[in-house]
Amino acid sequence: MDRAQQRSPWGWVPSLYFNQGIPYFAVMALSTAMYKDLGISNTEMAFYTGWLYLPWVIKPLWSPLIEMFGTKRAWVTILQMLLGVSLAAVAFTLPLSNFFQLSLGVMWLMAFSSATHDIAADGFYMLGLRQKQQAEFVGVRSTFYRAANVACNGGLLFLAGEIIKYYGNPHMAWAITFGAAGAVFLALAIYHQFALPRPAEDVPAAHSSSPMKEFFATFGAFFRKDGIVVILLFLLLFRLGESQLLKMVVPFLKDPLEKGGLGMSTADVGIAYGTIGIIGLILGGLAGGWLIARFGLKRCLWPFAIAIHVPDLVFVYLSQAQPQNFLWISTCLAVEQFGYGLGFTSFMMYMIMVSQGEHKTAHYSICTGFMALGMMIPQMASGAIQEFLGYQNFFIYVCTATIPAFIMTALIKIDPEFGRE
Repeated sequence: MDRAQQRSPWGWVPSLYFNQGIPYFAVMALSTAMYKDLGISNTEMAFYTGWLYLPWVIKPLWSPLIEMFGTKRAWVTILQMLLGVSLAAVAFTLPLSNFFQLSLGVMWLMAFSSATHDIAADGFYMLGLRQKQQAEFVGVRSTFYRAANVACNGGLLFLAGEIIKYYGNPHMAWAITFGAAGAVFLALAIYHQFALPRPAEDVPAAHSSSPMKEFFATFGAFFRKDGIVVILLFLLLFRLGESQLLKMVVPFLKDPLEKGGLGMSTADVGIAYGTIGIIGLILGGLAGGWLIARFGLKRCLWPFAIAIHVPDLVFVYLSQAQPQNFLWISTCLAVEQFGYGLGFTSFMMYMIMVSQGEHKTAHYSICTGFMALGMMIPQMASGAIQEFLGYQNFFIYVCTATIPAFIMTALIKIDPEFGRE
């Protein structure tokens, strides 16, 4: 039995995926609230932060290099140190007059490093666990990945909101917030230097004398998979509606009533959406992992597809009624996020299934790259669409944008036994 199997996954899977989530949510979610506080419009915020998805879209281009050179463990530990420094560096850009351009530049570096870290961490997960353990821990990894969401959109957002409330300086508040994020991240990065196992299979992939030939062979093997067109369309379209909703939730919660929002403070958004809502998402992820391990992905796919999309109607209600009861708003958000947790777990297991076989690290990266492309383009346009339609019509439009996801769910093929214990 190798060291990877002797060392309990509980000692490294939760912390690995918590650290994987921190830079992602900082770039893709926390930045949304930050730029909103710093006076950037919805259109500009959505467009420029939407572009930050690009590294996750194109990361398959260098994923074979992660396979061919070095171990996944080495890539993970080095990149985590770089990411910790990048988070702290954002803090130094915010007091400057050209903070928007400079902070976006640092976030570009963070995004590329985070996307590369995702490749290595996901590959390490598949090497360090047996298939049964992968199914058992898919809910755990999703839970702690989403716990990073709580830390960012809950804890850090609340921290920024409280500092703004007391000192009235959003630039200072967000500088302190990103500095704190960098410190926590670096502490966990140091922990991983010692805690991560060393799987016997974690070695550079064997390749021919021509690395470029191996590079293109890896891609060729992926695009020769049975039913590849349906696979790609599913990856691109399953999150079409959700991607646009995600980008506009925080602006909707924060915008005043006269602009169609709910008029919540930054700190209140951190509690309602970033904490209570994400707890609902975490519970959904845990339930999803347990159900897939018990019944298999095939039997869970349709119920979970319904669970992730139908609760989007919550935002149609919230935008129409504009309730002001904090507990009721939080409950609505928790229900929607619980369904999202169920649905995303099945989506993640589908990508793992598609990636099985040789070059699984690179092939999983290609899957997540197409998923990110399906998120990036809709998100870039979401701000302009929302400002044109208004929040009420925007959320109705989002619900219609989920229809392609149901069509593709009907077309994909699932191994009836995949994921079952």
